[in-house]
Amino acid sequence: MTEPSDPAAADATRLARDLFLRDDNSYGCAESALVALQEVYGFEDAEDSSAAMALNGGVAYSGGVCGAISGAAMAVGRLAAERIDDHREAKTTARKIVMKVMDEFRDQFGSHNCRDLIDYEISIPSQHDAFIESGDWHDTCMKQVEFSVGRLAALSDPATWDKMVASL
Repeated sequence: MTEPSDPAAADATRLARDLFLRDDNSYGCAESALVALQEVYGFEDAEDSSAAMALNGGVAYSGGVCGAISGAAMAVGRLAAERIDDHREAKTTARKIVMKVMDEFRDQFGSHNCRDLIDYEISIPSQHDAFIESGDWHDTCMKQVEFSVGRLAALSDPATWDKMVASL
């Protein structure tokens, strides 16, 4: 994949890639997206991925919404809460931003659900093992993580944030 032209997006996608492709498989799609965006957004404890642990594989390998989206959504929610004092307004803004990225994601990949994006039923241990052994996640899932992170990293810039919020 070519690096995004936006420096924040390039930094975030590079970090997400480094985490996701670690030899020890410590970080899944949701965790990689969350940590990379928390880092580029400048959050304290950015490396803490614990809130996203159960979101990989479409929430606990259930095949639901791709973890790359859900992990990124968590970071966007945190950013909205930091930038918008009114909780209800922050929630609405975060939802609208994530809905826009979900639409773009679906346009790009054909679905935003994990079960539609990969050819394995990863809730079944033997299928999960086969998926990991296949290495398909190196390409398929990595592209989805990079897409989600790349689309949302630029929000670290307050001017880009303001422009995005104004367009919603």
